Parts: sequence; structure tokens; C-alpha cells
Amino acid sequence: MKQKGLLILWSTLVALLLVAAPSCIRLSSQLFGKDFTDSEEFQWRMDEVYDTLGAAVLNPIDPDEAVKHITVSPEEIEEHRNRYGTLSEQLANIHAQYADQIAEAKEAGNDKVLTALVKERDAKMEDIQQNFESDAHVEEKIRKEKAKYLKSYLVEMKENYTFTFPVVYQLKDIETGEEFSSGDPHVLVGYEKTFDSSSGYLRARSLPSSDQHELTFTRPGNSDVAVSDYDLMNMQNPPRQFEGTVIVPKSVFAKGGMLYYEYSNFNKSKYAAYIFWAIAIISVILLFTVMKFKKAWVLDTRVVDIYDRLKIDGKAAVFFLAALTTMSYTQNMSHNVINVFSTGSLERWIIEAFMFVIFGVLMVSVLAFQIMNGIERWKKPGVFEKDLLDSYTLLFFSALQGMFLKSSIGVQSFVLLIGFFLAGIGFVGMFLDPFFMLIYFFCVLFLGFPVLFVFIRRVAYLNKILVATESMAAGRLNQDIKVEGKSPLAEHARNLNNLREGVRNSMSEQAKSERLKTELITNVSHDLRTPLTSIITYTDLLKKEGLSPEEKAQYVDILDKKSQRLKTLIEDLFEVSKMASGNLELHKQRVDLTQLLQQALAEHAEDIAKSGLDFRTDMPEEPLISYVDGQRWWRVLDNLIVNAVKYSLPGTRVYVTLRKMGDTAEFVVKNITKYELGENVDELFERFKRADTARHTDGSGLGLAIAQSIVDMHHGTMKIELDGDLFKVTVVVPAGY
Repeated sequence: MKQKGLLILWSTLVALLLVAAPSCIRLSSQLFGKDFTDSEEFQWRMDEVYDTLGAAVLNPIDPDEAVKHITVSPEEIEEHRNRYGTLSEQLANIHAQYADQIAEAKEAGNDKVLTALVKERDAKMEDIQQNFESDAHVEEKIRKEKAKYLKSYLVEMKENYTFTFPVVYQLKDIETGEEFSSGDPHVLVGYEKTFDSSSGYLRARSLPSSDQHELTFTRPGNSDVAVSDYDLMNMQNPPRQFEGTVIVPKSVFAKGGMLYYEYSNFNKSKYAAYIFWAIAIISVILLFTVMKFKKAWVLDTRVVDIYDRLKIDGKAAVFFLAALTTMSYTQNMSHNVINVFSTGSLERWIIEAFMFVIFGVLMVSVLAFQIMNGIERWKKPGVFEKDLLDSYTLLFFSALQGMFLKSSIGVQSFVLLIGFFLAGIGFVGMFLDPFFMLIYFFCVLFLGFPVLFVFIRRVAYLNKILVATESMAAGRLNQDIKVEGKSPLAEHARNLNNLREGVRNSMSEQAKSERLKTELITNVSHDLRTPLTSIITYTDLLKKEGLSPEEKAQYVDILDKKSQRLKTLIEDLFEVSKMASGNLELHKQRVDLTQLLQQALAEHAEDIAKSGLDFRTDMPEEPLISYVDGQRWWRVLDNLIVNAVKYSLPGTRVYVTLRKMGDTAEFVVKNITKYELGENVDELFERFKRADTARHTDGSGLGLAIAQSIVDMHHGTMKIELDGDLFKVTVVVPAGY
């Protein structure tokens, strides 16, 4: 009983893997790391919006100008002329339609009605007569009819257009400068598409894509009138190109919004796929670890004796039936499993679970049993030959040979059997397709066998990938997986190679992180202990009797300086901690960066003068506005200026530049360093990292770390470049708010 349970568990894991592998290959590119707005369905809906926007708002067709381009073909003239029959048939039909009404008017003696009916009848008959005599007459009628429907269509599209969901847009024609806008541009954004020279302009056509080739209108009576693609091409305006933005409000995707159902289903499907693929990965791990297949699961059972009594043909039939059933089920289930996981009801879950047990687990168990039984049975000498000789196939051919002892009877019987066989297939195929047999043989010969060959190669390649993956899981990261071809499996192998490289890099980064953490603890301890030791020492000195007032004042002054230094260290440490945890709030406002830099330089003018450094500044004369937290941005400028004063080589120049670069403001500080910094400039952003490795200078070692954090919180960038002793800091922040 335990062996059966293990076999069922193993088969369940294999069945899960067989379903998950195609699903992962097919859907990973559509779901993994994607949002609903990246989906084909949403992009298709947006294309509809752009079509409607172009035809109805941005580049509409003038109806009066459009009708001038209507043409009528000879075929349309002939169709209109003979729509209701020949000339004689149409005249007779009109005459019959009015006969009863005219007779009733005569009997009633109503001459006025009689005259009107006769006049109306004669006019229609005259019109029919002209239809058969003059092409121009028919052409003019058709043109007017087309013009009526076309005008109605264009006016309706322009005046009563609707989008499938609300959109906000602000667009400007790049040639004429004409602007179009609708909705509140400050609405919460769910999706935003920007059109410009880099990402491409919005190309506004005069007609939706679905109506580019032909417009067909239905007359009363269900006949059609069409405007040809040639006419449509001539009446359309040249496409216009627009720049700007189109926004889908966030409310569209929220509960109750027009796309909430699709948005919700997409996310459900995505997370269901993640869960299912995680289960499949766990299955792979289990199959190669604690659930490795064991022969005892299938051989130490009573079923073996019953199965061995079957002929080899029966075993092959069961095997191929189980294999085909498994392949068919896993292929079908790989397409539906995500929907079952994400949107299936309890009833459907129960049904699918039952189907999985029957067509997945049971069939895999049957295949495993047959394969292992065949391997173990045919290891024995002579058993395979004996099974072949005892097969139904050889018995059939032996009987077939006996049937042809009398050739005429044999041929007739054979033809009769073939006839019945073909008749049976033809009978079934007759309900499917008259060419069923032709298609069937064509598919087997030219599709089935090639697909089988490719499938076997892919399975072999998959096994190689799985073995290599197991090796990677065991920690052997030096061997690449061979990438063969451009199939999804090859892409998977490439991704595994990238993952392997990422793991190696991660291990290297982890070692670096451990080293930096050790240095951090050492530096923190040193920087906190130094002023604290001085405070304790001078406090003890103050306790001594007989000190002169000058000595006491000197000691108190030293205590004050060390206390202030300790306070600064602790405050900086708390500020860095707040920034790292995300608990620091910004109070952004419009700030003139030019004025702020001037104030910062003026604040340190005395220190700069004492330092012996030559500060060269270059900043714009006009205000350079940015939307920042003024107090925090002051801290960035202050830290960088102080850093330059402390660590620049005396007697050298320090270049401070502020300028506008497109939509950003760029602040640059360049100086010659007093200390040798090494090559790894990234470590200068680490907390308590100082250029003065001996730590003889004042400073917390937190200046650049604090500046970096503040810049990041403003969505800016801060970069350090080092060329020998030339130290350059570049800070970029959005400007122009």
C-alpha cells in the first residue's frame, strides 16, 4: 500500500511538471513581470481609442468634401438597374402595385386621389425606364444614395463618438501647433502614453483602421451599399502627427471601473501562474531529491502478474493509448490551467481535479509501470523474442497468410475488409469534412512524423537542461548550459546561464557587503569612542583641585567641542537611519537653486578663505527653479562644499558649477584630493567611509551618504568620478517645475 502511495505521489509530481512546462514556456513572456497595461488586450483597446480620437477629433473628414470623391462602378450601375428584375418585370410589378389602389379611387369617384396615384405610378415607371436607358441617371442616384449614408456616418462619428472607457488627452499638431485636450490632466494616472520625437508621434488618420478598406451600409430591405477603398483613400485627409500625452485614469482599473474585470482577471491569472509554476519547481526539486523513481514502486505489486499475461501488442496499445492520452491532456491543460486556478469555481475545481487524477496521474503511473516492467522483463535472455513470436501481430499475419492459400478468396476478402474499413472512416469523416481522409494522411506524413522528431529532440534537450539545473542547484556554478538553436528551451537555457552568473555576482557582492559591514562597525566604534574618550578625560581633569581659571576654561572649551562633535555624529547617524528606513518626509517647494548655492558659499566664505583654496564658481545669472525640499537640498550643497574644503589639497582650485541641462539642473564640484582614494569610488557612499583613512580630520564620514540619500529621495542622480587625484561629484535633479 505504501508503494502505491509513493507511485501516485511521484506520478502527481510528473503530471504537474508535464502540465507546467508548456504553460511556462507559452505564458512566461506574457505574464512574468508584466502589468495589465502591457497586455495585448489593453493595447488593442488603446489602438481603438487612437483610431476613434483621430477620426472624430484630431483629423475628421469634412462630409461635404468627402462626397465629391464618390465614384460609381459599372458593376454597381448594373446591380442597381437589375436589382428587382428585368425592365418588363419591374414595370409589371409597379403597375400591379398601383392597380388596386387606382381601381378603388375610380369606384369612389375620387378624381384627386386617382390623379395623384396615376402620376406617382407613371413617375416610378418613368424612373425605371430611365434606369435602363441612361447610365448617367443611375450613376447620379447611386451617388446621392452613397452621399446620404456617408454624410450620416461621418456626422455621427464626429458628433456622437464615444470611447470604450474614459481617457484624458493633451495633444498638439507638430506642424500647425493646433492643440486638442479633454479631461483633467491632474487625474490619478492608471496608464500614460507619451508621444514625442523619441517614442514616436501619434499618427491620426481620418478613418478608423476597421473602415480603411471599405465602408458598407445596409439599406432598408437588408441590401448593401458600399463606398470603395479607392474613394475612401481619395476623401481622407493626410495623416496628422501629434505630440503630447494620452492618459487612462486610475479609476478605470479600480473596482467599478470599465476595465476592472479585465484588470482583475489579468492579475489573478498572473499570480495564479506564479503559484502554479512555483508548485512545478517544487515538483522538479522533489523528483530529483526525495522522490526519485524507484523500481520497487511498480515491480513489487500483484498487478505485475496480471500485466505479464497480456500480449506484447496489448501492452503496446495500452502504452500508446496512455502516452497519447497524457500528451493530449497535458497539452490541453497547459492552456487552461491558469484560468482554472484564477477564475475556476469550486465545481470546476472538483471536475478538473478528477480529470487530473484520471488523465494525468493515472496515465503517468501506467506509463511508468509499463516502461519499468518492460525494461526489467526484457533484460532476461529470450523473453523479448518469445513475446514477439507470441504477439497478436504475428498471429494475424500467420492467419492472413492462411487466408491467401486460396488466392481469389483471399483477395476478395481482403478487398472487402479494406472496403469496410474505409467505409467506416469515410462515414465518420463525412460529418467532419469531405476531405478528411486526405487531410488525415497528409497530417500524419508531413506533420505528425516531423513533430514527433522535433518533440524527441526537445525532450532530450530538456533533460540536459534539467541535469544542468540540478548541478547548479548543488552549487556547481562554473559550467554553462549549452544553448542550442532559438527555441523557448534555448531561451530558458540562456536565462539559466544569466541566473548562474547573477548568483556568482551575488556571492561576490555578499562578500563585499560583509567586508563593508565590518569596516562600518569599526569606523562607528572609532568615531564615537574618540570624542567620548576626550570628554571622560577632561571631565576627570576638571574634578582635580587647584586648577586655575584659565585651565578650567580651556578644559570646558575642549569638552564643549567634543560634545558638539559627538552630538553631530549622533544626529547624522539618526538622519541616515531615517533616510534608509524611508521615514524622512520631504516638504517640496519651488526653490531657486542659484540663490541657494550662493547662500551656501557665503555661509562657508570664512572657512574657504582660511583653507587656502581657490574656489571658482560658474552659475547662471537668472534663477534656476526646481521643486525640492529647500532645507534638505541645502544639506546636500553644504555637505559637498564642506567635503571639498576638508579634503582638497591646499593651494589648489575648487570648481563649483551650476547649470541647466534640458529639463534638469546639474551641480558639479571638482577638486584635487588631499588623500589617495583608491579606485573603488562607490565605497565613498558607504556610511562612515572617509578619504582620511587614519581618521585624523574632523567629520562623521556620513556626508556623502546623506547627500546621496537626499538626492535619491528627489528622484535625482549623484555620481562620483575619480581620475587620479581629480575628484568630481555630479548631482542632477529635475528642474523647471
